Order: sequence, then C-alpha cells, then structure tokens
Amino acid sequence: MVQPATLTRADTAGLAVSLRAVTKVYDSGVAALGPLDLDVRKGEFVSLLGPSGCGKSTALRLIAGLSAPTSGSIGVARRGGEARGAPGIGFVFQEPTLMPWTTVRENVRLPLKLAHAPAAEANRRVDAALNQVGLAEFAGAYPRELSGGMKMRVSLARALVTDPDILLMDEPFAALDEITRFRLNNDLLALWRNLRKTVIFVTHSVFESVYLSQRVIVMTSRPGRLSAEVRIDAAEPRSEEFRTSADYAGYCREVSNALAPSYSGRAGS
Repeated sequence: MVQPATLTRADTAGLAVSLRAVTKVYDSGVAALGPLDLDVRKGEFVSLLGPSGCGKSTALRLIAGLSAPTSGSIGVARRGGEARGAPGIGFVFQEPTLMPWTTVRENVRLPLKLAHAPAAEANRRVDAALNQVGLAEFAGAYPRELSGGMKMRVSLARALVTDPDILLMDEPFAALDEITRFRLNNDLLALWRNLRKTVIFVTHSVFESVYLSQRVIVMTSRPGRLSAEVRIDAAEPRSEEFRTSADYAGYCREVSNALAPSYSGRAGS
C-alpha cells in the first residue's frame, strides 16, 4: 500500500487532508484526475460531486494510500498528530464487500484481526461499532440475512471499528432505495456529530451532497479538477425540516447550477 505523506506541524493549521496539484494518469494514458488542489479541515464533512468518471473515487483512493498520484503531493494528518504514526483512515466502498461465510461480528472484526489487536480490545471495539450503527442485535447474523441498508451499516461499522480520524465514503448509499438512503443519511450525520470524524463523501446526488455536507466540492469532467465550491451554512442538527425548507432548495439550485457545465461538456474542454 502506498502511504500518504504526513502533514508537518507547520502545514497542519487544523487540516486533515491537503492535496496540491495532484494528478493521476493511468498506464493506458487516460488522465483521470487533476491537477487538483483541495484542503479539508479536521472534523469537516465534505462531499465530492461530479459526473461519472471525473476522478472522485480516484481522489479517495489516493488519499487512502491505495494508489499513488502521478504528480503533486498529498498530505494526510497522522493519528494524534504524531509525525511517524499511521494515518487513521476508514474506507466505505460503494459495495459492502462483506465475507458471506461469516457473521456480522466477524466481518466487523476483520480490520482488528489483521492488525493483531488483543481479543478483549477487539471485542470491545466491535461491540461499540455495532452499537454505533444500530446493529448490535444482528451480530450473529450472516450477510445473506440482511437487507441492503443493513449490509451497508455493517460496512460502516467495519470502517469505524479502528476509530479512524478520517472516514472516506465512496457512494455508499447509491444502490439503496430512497427511504433507506434518507434514513442512512440521517444516521450518518448523527454519527458525524457524535464522533467528530473528518468525512469525505463521494456522491452523484446534488440532494444528498447538500443535505449532508458543510462544503460541496464540484468537479469538472475528466480529468477531474475543482470547478466550484459551495458552502452549506445550514443550522445543526439537520433534520427533515431542513430537507423540505426553502434554504435547502436554494442550495440545491446553486449546486446544480455549478454542476451543469460539467455535463454540458464546456468544463475542462
């Protein structure tokens, strides 16, 4: 795994992630991303929004250290500010990617097992993560016995079980029905408020990005660059009242207008 660079004390200024002139060109010659500049502050909830293939998921993989940039620099704050510590990152993919042959509890335990965590500590952390996502009573169930929304909760618990500082989420609710998606949006916001993680959330949905985020980063078509930034200054905690408000509709129009050039082909041409 490629390790992200460390943010130095001089550079942090409250930042969790910092990208500078980052590009990604694949071996096939396809330019997927950049140059992209992006700062995300600690404890912030930021959504990356843009058309398919614009490099949103690529950006997450680069931040996570799952891939290396072709050029530019990526800084990720280390756990507890330690210069040599590993970055505390949890990743929730679009598909739950659960092991079908084992239980919910063992699926959530997997990162701790790989890290050789002591059994007592692992049990405590798994219990806490399952409680956080509302699945404590399903600890002994198998993935085949769960709904799509419940499977995604297991995936989220698995990402939370290591207590990461940064949570990267790649369109986790895209395949779910609207009612389940709304419920999980509410639950995710509650977790974010309670745990104060830094969240970088990839989505294709204008409505979802506005409801969840403090900032929406709009990206151009491939190669993805920052096209616009919309700050969502809505009162917390957000609820269904915000989702049906004039302010919400106004922010959705603003983000939609910012996104429109990416689909018309004018951006990045």
